Amino acid sequence: MMSNNTQAKIKDKKQISAIWIVPMVAFAIGMWMLFQFISSKGAEVTITMPTAEGISIGKTEIKSLNVKVGVVTDITLSENYDYIEVKAMMNKGTERMLNDQTQFWVVKPRIGSGGASGLDTILSGSYIQILPGNSTTKQLNFTALELPPVTSLSTKGTRVILSHKEAGKLSVGDPVTYQGFTVGRVEKTSFNLEEKQAQYQLFIFEPYNDLLLSGSQFWLTSGIDVKLNADGFNIKLDSLESILSGGVTFGVPDGELAGQPIKDGLVQLSLFDSYEQVQEGLYKQNVEFVMEFNESIRGLSSGAPVEYRGIRIGTVLQAPYNLTFSNNDTTGTKIQVLIKIEPDRFFDKNSGIYSTTLENASEQHFKNGLKGQLKNGNLLTGALFIDTEFGEPDPNYQLTQTDGYNIFPTRKGELTILQEQASLLIEKFNALPLNDAVDSMTQSMDSLNKTLVSADKAFKNVNKLLSLDATQNIPQEMQESMQKLQETLEGFNPDSTVYNDLEQALEKFEQIMLELQPILKQVNDKPNSLVFGNDQVDDPTPAKREN
Repeated sequence: MMSNNTQAKIKDKKQISAIWIVPMVAFAIGMWMLFQFISSKGAEVTITMPTAEGISIGKTEIKSLNVKVGVVTDITLSENYDYIEVKAMMNKGTERMLNDQTQFWVVKPRIGSGGASGLDTILSGSYIQILPGNSTTKQLNFTALELPPVTSLSTKGTRVILSHKEAGKLSVGDPVTYQGFTVGRVEKTSFNLEEKQAQYQLFIFEPYNDLLLSGSQFWLTSGIDVKLNADGFNIKLDSLESILSGGVTFGVPDGELAGQPIKDGLVQLSLFDSYEQVQEGLYKQNVEFVMEFNESIRGLSSGAPVEYRGIRIGTVLQAPYNLTFSNNDTTGTKIQVLIKIEPDRFFDKNSGIYSTTLENASEQHFKNGLKGQLKNGNLLTGALFIDTEFGEPDPNYQLTQTDGYNIFPTRKGELTILQEQASLLIEKFNALPLNDAVDSMTQSMDSLNKTLVSADKAFKNVNKLLSLDATQNIPQEMQESMQKLQETLEGFNPDSTVYNDLEQALEKFEQIMLELQPILKQVNDKPNSLVFGNDQVDDPTPAKREN
C-alpha cells in the first residue's frame, strides 16, 4: 500500500536560455558589419550636372586612373528643374582627393578634333572620372565639366590667354603648334563681356614653354599654307590634326626682337588671323593722308594695299572716309579715302627715318608729281588697290588739308581712262559717214543684183543648149566610137585569128633566121667566099717540060 504523502523537489531555474546565443551572435555580427560599413565609408559628395544621361543609381562608378573610388547613390532634380544633383558615396581614404581644385566629368563615347575617346564605355556604360586637385581647401560640392580637361592641374607648363574680337576661332582641344610640331592645347574658351572680346586659354607643355618668348605672337593656322610667287607654288603642311581641325601657332615675327622666355602663368596676348596680320601690327610708325577720287571706289576696301611700283608702302584705313560736296567743282562729289603710309615697310627701322621726316618731305614729293591712282588688283573679284607714281611735276602745288589730314593728290584710275577711251571711240564711230557708206553699199547691191540677173540668163542659155538633140547625141557618138575601138582591141587577144596568124609568121621568120646563121657566119669570117667559094686552092708548082 502506497503512501499519499508526496513532496515536490524545488530547484533554482536558469536565468538565460542557451537558445539566446544564436541571436546574440547574429547581433554581434551585424554590429561588426555596420561598424565595418561605417568605418569603410568615405565622404558623400554632390555633383551638379546638366543632364543625367548615362548615369544610374548604384551602377555608375566614380573612377580615378580606372580605379573605383566611389559610386552614385542618388539622382535628384533641382528646384527649378535647370540641372540635376548627383549624390555619390566615396570610398574611405579618398577625402584628400576632395578639394576646391578637384574636377569631375562623365566619360562616354566622344568624337572630336583630338580623335575618339571613351569607346570602352560602349559596352561597360558611362562612368564619372575624378581628377584630384592640389589644394588643401576641402570641398564636397562640385560642378561637372561638360568636356574632359585637356591637362591636369599637376601638368607642368605655361598658360596663355589670347584675346580676339570674334568668337569661334578656336575650340577646346585644338592643337597649339610651333613650326608644325604640337607643343600645347587649347584648354578653355570664354567671352569677356566688359571688353567684348573672346578669350582662349592655351596650355604649353614643359619643356616647350621655353619657346614662348616676350616677342612671340600667336596667329591662327589652317594647317595648309599655299603661296604663289615667282618660283611657283609653295605649299607648307602642318600636322594632320591641324589640317583637319585647325589650330593656333606662335613664333617671333621677322624683324622683331625675340626677348626672354615667359615663365609667368596666364600671360595675356592678342590672337591674329594670319601671319600677314601679325606683320601688319609690327609697323608702329605711319603717316595718315586723305585721297579724294572723282570716280567709283567699288572694290576698294579697308586693308587694301597702297603700293609704289609694286612695293607696298601703306594700307587703306577707311574706304570711304567721307564725301565732299562743292558747288564750284565741275566734277561733282568727291569720295575721300583715308590711308596710312608706313615708312618701316621701305626703310630700315634702325635707319633713323621717322614718320615726321616723311610727313615733312611729302609736299616736295607732291610738287615732283607724286599722285595716287586706283588700279585693279584682281580681275576675278574686282578688288582694287591704290598705286602711287610720279607724273608731271607741279612746282606750284600747295599742300591742303581736310579734317586735320594732308590731302594726297590723285589722278584718274585705269578703269576711268578706259571708259573715257571707250566713250571717245563710240563718239568717233558715231561721227563716221555711215549714211554715205550705206548708200554706196546699196548701189553695190543693185549692181550685184544686175550681175546675178545676167548670170541667170547665161545659165538659162546653157540649159537650152544642153537640151538640143545634137548636144545630147554627142555622148552617144562618143560611146559608139569607144565600142569600135574596144572591138578592134579585142581582135588582138590570144583566141583571135589575127593573133594566131601573126604568131605563125613570127615562128617562120625565126626559123629562117636560124637557117641563115651559118651563111652569115661565113660571110662574117670570109667576105669573098660568096665569089670564090670556100675551098682552098694550092698555088701551081712548075713542072719539067717533056719533049
